[in-house]
Amino acid sequence: MTRDEIIEKAKTLINGDRAKDYGDAKDNFDRIAAGWNIIIENADGPITAKHVALMMDWVKTARLLETINHDDSWIDKIGYSALGGSFDKD
Repeated sequence: MTRDEIIEKAKTLINGDRAKDYGDAKDNFDRIAAGWNIIIENADGPITAKHVALMMDWVKTARLLETINHDDSWIDKIGYSALGGSFDKD
């Protein structure tokens, strides 16, 4: 894909299906920020791969708060949890 094609595809997604599935982007990002702040505030030291797994899981949770029956987000949450749980202790 060319840069222009990538930009057009992104424009189509954020103004179409993504907006329909996840609601207003600013509202969704505000929910994500709230969850990430809790994770960061409770981290005991630097952010680790396990924290990132929690944060990515929260992205999916924030999206599900808008569209509870979005199967891909439920599946992704399981994937992030499995990955985070498999990482060695830091």
